[in-house]
Amino acid sequence: MSDKTLTPRPSNLSREQFVSQYGDIYEHSPWVAEIAWDQGLSEKEDTPSGLAEVLGAVLNAAGPERQLEVIRAHPDLAGKAAIAGELTDDSTREQAGAGLDQCSPEELARFERLNQAYKDQFGFPFVIAVKGKDRYDILEAFKTRLKNSADEERRTAIEQINQIARFRLQGRVER
Repeated sequence: MSDKTLTPRPSNLSREQFVSQYGDIYEHSPWVAEIAWDQGLSEKEDTPSGLAEVLGAVLNAAGPERQLEVIRAHPDLAGKAAIAGELTDDSTREQAGAGLDQCSPEELARFERLNQAYKDQFGFPFVIAVKGKDRYDILEAFKTRLKNSADEERRTAIEQINQIARFRLQGRVER
């Protein structure tokens, strides 16, 4: 994780500016940034790793229902929203980076079956930080995680979402 400074510096922003700049780090969940700002930001949070720690702590401290809202805000991997071009810019880049935009019709059908089996079992979409993974790694992770309990899988999904947030913040200093 880079220790470069985020621009604009989170600790120098008003609440409105901070939420405008960083409220999209968690998919359709600006409340995470709102709470982080409300708790107070220092220069430690002006780096991707520092801000990721604070934002992750907010999500980790949220109750299970609030965490489920964040999980449910994520799209299916290689799902209908991706095919229709309805993903957020971050999700589109992330899924393309893992090659999910290059799936064969058979692979897309497999993703669709696994996405549905996962949602049937847990009541929320499968979420994984795809950076550094390819579609085969992701398909394997589906099989492994389908063996988890609901609580275990909620915690795993939150860990993955926090990892996605770290990658997104890192990407902001690398652009």
